[in-house]
Amino acid sequence: MSQKYPSVLLENAVNELSSLPGIGRKTALRLALYMLRRDPGYTEQFAASLVALRRDVKYCRECHNICDSDLCPICSDPGRDHSLVCVVENIREVMAIENTAQFKGVYHVLGGIISPIDGIGPGELQIESLVQRVAAGGISEVILALSTTMEGDTTNFFIYRKLSPFNVKISVLARGVAIGDEIEYADEITLGRSIINRVSFNDSIKNNL
Repeated sequence: MSQKYPSVLLENAVNELSSLPGIGRKTALRLALYMLRRDPGYTEQFAASLVALRRDVKYCRECHNICDSDLCPICSDPGRDHSLVCVVENIREVMAIENTAQFKGVYHVLGGIISPIDGIGPGELQIESLVQRVAAGGISEVILALSTTMEGDTTNFFIYRKLSPFNVKISVLARGVAIGDEIEYADEITLGRSIINRVSFNDSIKNNL
């Protein structure tokens, strides 16, 4: 039986809120009613922040991280080791690794991982721009910090093949993160140790044979 709403405006708000990941209609209704109880200025500021996010957010021209200008704070920081590049799936992994305070290099955000079942191939990801960064020189090591899933391992191997013609060390996180785990959900101590104890990609292949 469908929910009856006393207001079309309320129903529209519930429909939009419930379209968000992890938000059911009951939660959406609770959020909408909460907004109604707050001062109108709060709701206007809330809506304005979302509009500004969608309209004004940028992607770093170097690493493709989300930022407010053409170059993200990490890439523009002269104190970071720009010869060390950590390849991650998305912004959540950048935030997770930064929270460990164990990595002083820079990043390259792929925007996803290869997943044929989801229709995501290498062409949909920022892999070619990574190859171009390495080809330009100045990078000594690339750390592949993707989730230890079949899709993550497939993406690792594809990138390894693309970068193999270049004189650059390619490593992967130590397997402190359990198979199938997502990087963003690993605790900071485990993730930090995985970065410090990273291993050569060649060695990781041999160990899995």
